[in-house]
Amino acid sequence: MKISIIGVGLIGGSMALKLREKNIASFIYGIDNNKEHINEALDLKIIDAEADLQQGVKDSDLIILAIPVDAARKLLPSVLDLVSDHQTVMDAGSTKAGIVGAVENHPKRSRYVAFHPMWGTENSGPKSAIAESFSGKAGVICNKEESAEDALNVVETVVNALDMHMIYMDAKDHDIHTAYISHISHITSYALANTVLEKEREEETIFQLASSGFSSTVRLAKSHPEMWVPIFKQNKENVLDVLNEHITQLRKFKSALEKENYEYLEELITNANRIRGILR
Repeated sequence: MKISIIGVGLIGGSMALKLREKNIASFIYGIDNNKEHINEALDLKIIDAEADLQQGVKDSDLIILAIPVDAARKLLPSVLDLVSDHQTVMDAGSTKAGIVGAVENHPKRSRYVAFHPMWGTENSGPKSAIAESFSGKAGVICNKEESAEDALNVVETVVNALDMHMIYMDAKDHDIHTAYISHISHITSYALANTVLEKEREEETIFQLASSGFSSTVRLAKSHPEMWVPIFKQNKENVLDVLNEHITQLRKFKSALEKENYEYLEELITNANRIRGILR
């Protein structure tokens, strides 16, 4: 089928590569305000041609929005305005409730399937796209009952082609869970990076002494604000709830050290070790 990808960066580019590899896509249009991204995507054969929104939507069976969540929330109603009853629209945003809510009363709501591929890196742009990036990861489809059966079937075919394991979830529940397992991780990484940059003025020392543990913990701090500020904004209440709990946990560690209560410190660490049984 013909596919238009709105946003030919890391996520959109990776999806394009995999869908072409699996022969799901016969032709891929790229739609992006960033001309450099379009040129890179053409050079890397991620897309076959550039298109504007009108042309791309008109000539495609499937339209994928792979843009920051605030942009997706604004653009999705306009995309649905353009589609027929035989086309499918999906997004790849990290928050779902706000995007779903933006089109809940749209007459073409059933042509849209809310989707979140649970994968990403701190990198961006088409040069960072990887065909195998989604393999083995969770592909979450939200509020499937609000989508037409044929549109849902198209997206399920895409998720299977990406080699993801499919999960169905309510959009609001999705946002609660991602606040815990994804969004708080990014805030923690940003905060740790800022802590080290504030306290350790010698950049060369950071480079020389940085262990694999530190590097992996702050890796997410390299993620771009244009993507993550909108995510925090759209999922603010859930992120604040998780952040308050995280601050409470940090205070427990601080208190244990201040009071030299090393038995309690050991209890906190032992309790945290239970995550081993969940994340193998």
